[in-house]
Amino acid sequence: MATVIVMPALGNSVESCLIVSWLVKEGDTIAENGILCEVETDKASMEVPSTASGTVLKLLWAEGDDVPVKQPLLVVGEPGEDPAPVLAEVGFGAAQEETPEQATVATAEPPEQAPTGASVAGDERGSSPRARNLAAAEGIDIAAVPAGTGPGGRVIARDVAAVAETTTRAAARAGAVAGEGTGLGGRVSQADLTAPAAPAEETPTPAPAAVGGADPDFPGPSTSTPLKGIRKVISERMMHSLASSAQLTYTTTARAQGLLDMRKKLKNSDPALGLNKVTIGDLVGFAAVRTAAKHPTHNAHLEDGVLTTFERVHLGFACDTPRGLLVPTVRNASQLSLGQFSAICKDLAAQAIEGTISPDLLGGATFTVSNLGGFGIEHFTPLLNVPQTAILGVDAIFPRAYADEKGKVRVEQRIGLSLTADHRVIDGADAARFLQDLVAFLENIELAALS
Repeated sequence: MATVIVMPALGNSVESCLIVSWLVKEGDTIAENGILCEVETDKASMEVPSTASGTVLKLLWAEGDDVPVKQPLLVVGEPGEDPAPVLAEVGFGAAQEETPEQATVATAEPPEQAPTGASVAGDERGSSPRARNLAAAEGIDIAAVPAGTGPGGRVIARDVAAVAETTTRAAARAGAVAGEGTGLGGRVSQADLTAPAAPAEETPTPAPAAVGGADPDFPGPSTSTPLKGIRKVISERMMHSLASSAQLTYTTTARAQGLLDMRKKLKNSDPALGLNKVTIGDLVGFAAVRTAAKHPTHNAHLEDGVLTTFERVHLGFACDTPRGLLVPTVRNASQLSLGQFSAICKDLAAQAIEGTISPDLLGGATFTVSNLGGFGIEHFTPLLNVPQTAILGVDAIFPRAYADEKGKVRVEQRIGLSLTADHRVIDGADAARFLQDLVAFLENIELAALS
């Protein structure tokens, strides 16, 4: 009998997965646990194994499709078997006659995922964080989104995207908005449709061609690539971060000789101690965790006017990967020793770079560190990882001249620090005190790490 294989839930926070590439085609014979396709969530890339063996009877989606979790992905069975009956049993009968693009809109969740009652879209219990972030970025009232397609009727990101797309098409047909909209990338939002229309302007007369004639090769070769997957999510989150918070960055420096000396000492230590791989970045991150634990408003989330402070520090750290920026979370970082902290950071970074990290380990941070010192960056402005209220940017160590107590010019190594804080809950003096404590920790790192 034919078997429907569904898109697995690759993490508690994952709503859908983008099919990057199929590794099987219709007619292929596959074994249980064989790899079917490569997918990308909003946080990581991974492979999907088969939960059954047999012949691939039908692929239900195309590469590039965003497939909700628990939706039928493909059908396997005996060679020549009709997949229609088993698809009809799970409420996916129409998919075999439609294109994957049509199926994306028209198909329903399998019966066991059907909503048991109506949910209020505007209620946060009835919509996902991704859906609310996208709605804010598109200028859409989440309460105006119809009943969602997520479990229990929950509004998820694809529901908001459908409303945004409908809004744009309606505006294009009606000619309701002139010029660019106020949504992401100039998209026309619902707010634009309700705003009074601006008076039409006359089209300016094109300027005459420059002396010497037009350049037939201008502007030269170019490539246009739509943002998708992780890159698209990063784009939306960065826009939402700036639009939804009052960000202000404070900068300072700290003497770094103690860090350099301790790093050298640890590198030459007995490997049995498990400290010889501790880096400067580990030391700064460890110091940031200890400092954040002393400043509750910096180790916090601010959502819908409610400030939630955390007793433990769960540290997110920015990680450069082939798929873009990811932020793994070191859970309970404030309860770890330096050696444990360093080892966990390296393990999570390796998983993120390889694309094998669980999406559940890419969320839940209460404070974040972004380190660009290895690239030689001496100053930058990190953006908040909302709903967090603070993020620390770590700059390069560089030599700086100073005058000693006798007025003699000397040179010392210093490290730059950039703290971005949400001014709605963190005043300038609060941010300054955080940096003062962090500087004191770093300049006395050997003793402070023992405390």
